[in-house]
Amino acid sequence: MSNSVNLLTPEHWQNYALLDVGHFLKLERFGECITIRPEPQAVWDPAQPISEWERQAHLRFIPKSSSSGEWKKLKPSADRWMLAYGDGNATPRIQVRLALTSFKHVGVFPEQAANWDRIYSSLKSMKGPTRFLNLFAYTGAASLAARAAGAEVTHVDSVKQVVTWARENMEHSGLTDIRWVVEDALKFVKREVKRGNRYHGIILDPPAYGHGANGEKWKLEDQIQEMMSEVVQLLNPNQHFIILNAYSLGFSSLILPNLFQHARRMFPQQTLEVGELYLPAQSGLTLPLGVWGMASLNL
Repeated sequence: MSNSVNLLTPEHWQNYALLDVGHFLKLERFGECITIRPEPQAVWDPAQPISEWERQAHLRFIPKSSSSGEWKKLKPSADRWMLAYGDGNATPRIQVRLALTSFKHVGVFPEQAANWDRIYSSLKSMKGPTRFLNLFAYTGAASLAARAAGAEVTHVDSVKQVVTWARENMEHSGLTDIRWVVEDALKFVKREVKRGNRYHGIILDPPAYGHGANGEKWKLEDQIQEMMSEVVQLLNPNQHFIILNAYSLGFSSLILPNLFQHARRMFPQQTLEVGELYLPAQSGLTLPLGVWGMASLNL
């Protein structure tokens, strides 16, 4: 298994921009809407003063606790709006609905667009029918990218409301027939292993902390190795890829080859890429947004 280290950022999304970042905040444009949101990794000074940000922004998220808060409207703006991505050629053509949540999120992680492109192109290049599994799937942009490539898609998330949101995104994108599963991801994977199911593409985008559909606790550093040792058993033995994202303060990209060690033993001909996801701000600053690894095989 060969290793290379890469910095990865979306290259094709004109409807999104990181405008500036610093003072533990980020200034972003989603379509016509400009937001200010907390960003724990932004430990430096921004290029512009925050007062200038507020003159530009429509919305600012105000934390009320470590896990929730509320949105302050600085200019008239909608609580929900649509955002388009891709062209259907080099990139998947999809639509996602954005909305203001009490957890600072708006329904999409922009840096993940780089993975949507890789999922789309990888599946389209494979021979024969393909199957794709999205774990910790949130509002489903990766699922949409895989379905747009023609794959049979299974979407797994433990929160019923975000699975409903993902289904709406499928409909907005003009897609059909994604399989929706509301369940703890690790429990689902273990059952799939027992059933002998196999997938040509898998992505895992686990949170640092979370809860399953029945209150199961998830802590990334405690359970990610167990998850990886199980999920690699679901890979098609002849052609596949598996992507792991790890957004956690303090995680190094050097961790990723170790987490893929079970895949190395099962598929010694795999190639492995590891690196970091990031967003470049128009102000000239750079925001790191987690480490990633992608193992692939095409015999």
